[in-house]
Formats: sequence, structure tokens, C-alpha cells
Amino acid sequence: MSDTLWKRGIAALDIEITDAQLDKLKQYVSLLQRWNKTYNLTAIRDPNEMIPAHIFDSLVVAPYIEGKQCLDVGSGAGLPGIPLAILQPGRHFTMLDTNGKKTRFIQQAIIDLGLGNADVVQSRVEEWQPEHKYAGIISRAFSSISDFINGCHMHLAEGGTFYAMKGQLPHEEMALLPDGFALVGQHALEVPFLTGERHLLKIINTSE
Repeated sequence: MSDTLWKRGIAALDIEITDAQLDKLKQYVSLLQRWNKTYNLTAIRDPNEMIPAHIFDSLVVAPYIEGKQCLDVGSGAGLPGIPLAILQPGRHFTMLDTNGKKTRFIQQAIIDLGLGNADVVQSRVEEWQPEHKYAGIISRAFSSISDFINGCHMHLAEGGTFYAMKGQLPHEEMALLPDGFALVGQHALEVPFLTGERHLLKIINTSE
């Protein structure tokens, strides 16, 4: 992995990060690369491509996340949950996915990285019954905002926020939000070394 890529990317993101956190991010990429050979966790094979496509793309949303408990739905290989948990040790991240291979990888990554502020669940989000609700629910995997909200709204705490990570602004989806929910923020994101648009949409429950 290129140290220059890491340094320039972190600088461009303008985030505070310790050497220990950077080491954990690098270790996570190494774990992902190693497990990917057997478990096909991501289509990206080159670690120097994983860094912007997965790590920087996850960390870029960090300044916008609020609350102490965040649920990452459809987390896949732990994205954005693992990078965010590394960067924000004061916030707890629960990663949920239906794929057993991916949740086993996440569990091993949590152990290897010593992340006491992260856990993982293998379940369909609609069937899951957690002990508490979440101040934030984030996803970069749902096909539509309506599916995201309809599938997860029962897990959102009062006053909580949905964070939908998108490429281009999905204007049609934004116009078809489920009743009782409102878009309260849209942020254009600049991901270092990654082409194409990135946006973060913040949505709240207005019916509370």
C-alpha cells in the first residue's frame, strides 16, 4: 500500500487521525485483501484501489454523523462501519448484513483491530429485534431511499437521523420519501482519488 496515497488522502479529507488509528485502517485493508481471496468480499482486488473506494469513501461522511449509537445496514465487508469505528472511538457502530461470510469477516476484523466500540449482526433488518434503537442509521448499499427508510424505520430512535450515502443526487428518490419523513440536509462529498459524484443525504422522522 502506498504511504503517499494514505497521507495525501487523509490530508485532503481534513480529518484528525492518530498514528494508531491510521495503522488500524491499514491493517483493515490488509485483512480485507487477504480474506477477499477466499470470500470474495469486494470486487476491488488492488489495495491501492480499496483505499479511496472503501476507506476514504467511508471516512468522508464522518463529520456529519451524530449520536452515540449508529447502525450500519447492509454493511457488507464493514463499510462504512469499520473505518468510522476506528476514527470515532467515542461512538458505537453496529454493522448488520445477511451474508454470513461477510459478517464473519467483520467479526474477525473487530477482534483483530481491538474495536470495543463495534459489533456485528447477521440478520435481515426487517426481522431483527435489537435491545435499543439507534440515533443514526447509515447505509451505502440500499437500492432506494424509500426501501432504506421503510426497512429500517423501526430501529431509529426518537430524534434520530437516516444517513443515505449516494453517488449522483437521486432526485426521483428524494421526491418520493415515505410519509412522515423529510430531507433535512444534502452534502456533496469530495472523496480523494475517486472520480464520480458522492452525496450524503440526511433524513429525519417528522411524525414524532
